[in-house]
Amino acid sequence: MATLVSFHAHPDDECIVAGGVMRKAFEEGHRVVLVVATRGEVGEVPDGFLDEGEELWQRRVQETHASAEVLGAKRVEFLGYTDSGMMGEPRNDVPGTFWQADVEEAAQRLAEILREERADVLTVYDDNGGYGHPDHIQVHRVGMRAAELAGTPRVYEATSNSDEMRRGMEEAVRTGQMKAEDLPDFEEGGAEFGKPEAVLTARVDVSAYLPQKRAAMRAHASQISEDSFFLSMPDEGFAWAFGVEWFIRAGQGPGITETDLMAGL
Repeated sequence: MATLVSFHAHPDDECIVAGGVMRKAFEEGHRVVLVVATRGEVGEVPDGFLDEGEELWQRRVQETHASAEVLGAKRVEFLGYTDSGMMGEPRNDVPGTFWQADVEEAAQRLAEILREERADVLTVYDDNGGYGHPDHIQVHRVGMRAAELAGTPRVYEATSNSDEMRRGMEEAVRTGQMKAEDLPDFEEGGAEFGKPEAVLTARVDVSAYLPQKRAAMRAHASQISEDSFFLSMPDEGFAWAFGVEWFIRAGQGPGITETDLMAGL
């Protein structure tokens, strides 16, 4: 049995970008630990969704534990920072937000967990945080440094395959499922989401765990409603969008050379 620690910015991030590898590791007998930097205080909910006197962060913590149970995580930890909001918002500059955290201090907090767990594998995000969110970028910075401090041997940067995404969107336009005018301008950098296929090193097929992945999303009801993009799409579309999880591991490649984060452990 090895230990996988999956580090994320906000509640619900875990089920979207790494839920499959978490459940896969659990099913194969490994220990899975979920660490979240913030409690997602800036999320939005409809009027009347929360109970009287209930704070959003309290509900999101409950939802994270429910999601973790579905994904097989046996320990859930929050680093204690607050949500920084989207890039460019005034909240980015508020003391106590994750974006304002001292990287070395935050990395020490995470490294302590990595040492306690004797982590074999850590997942973070790519250097752009997947899509430019400040807290996601900080997950990359803090996670990479924490792995150095703790001596964690394998670090994988969770990301998306931007080339695959482009191919899928172009096919959707060709078959009439998407309007051509809705297609991002990939050539002009209009789709800064994920990384080009050439820099990816791991492709993990998690299609066997899609029911759990979707159930984990459903556990985050305050942020992922039944009519959301994630839960309303047909099974075929969900499988295409979420059936593979992509990663970058320093020292691997060139090209995609891995299909299992826990191989050999």
